Amino acid sequence: MSALDNVEILLIEDSPADTRLIMELLDNCNIMNIKSVDNGITAMDYLYNRNEYKNCKKPSLILLDSGLPAENGLKILKEIKTDDKLKCIPVIILTGSTDDTNINNLYKQYANACIIKPIDLEDFKKYMCTFIDFWCNIVTLPKIDEKQLIE
Repeated sequence: MSALDNVEILLIEDSPADTRLIMELLDNCNIMNIKSVDNGITAMDYLYNRNEYKNCKKPSLILLDSGLPAENGLKILKEIKTDDKLKCIPVIILTGSTDDTNINNLYKQYANACIIKPIDLEDFKKYMCTFIDFWCNIVTLPKIDEKQLIE
């Protein structure tokens, strides 16, 4: 059993095209346990096991698009990182912005990393495989105790 078998990733991305691409790239990097939601409300339902997500396992890692409409990525990041039951889950931000102020604001809300989405497909593939190698093979991710999350 490889380390990748125990990694659960939640992708929060509103663009169907980006979701398909990221899911395909992660699949090519042998990540099989990836779930995807397309908005902040659904993401929080997933993380808090509400509604249709009552029996979902907590992710080991969250990939969050910073440019979500309505519930923007910064707001979702802040909610995750201020909740004692969720804040240990690493949140990696995917952004199209190269603006230093935006990126600094994400880190001020305790983003664990920010990845600027490259325009070139080959570069994006390299980024995703490097991301997986680092976060799934090198880093020791927190073990989420589901019982503690219910209390």
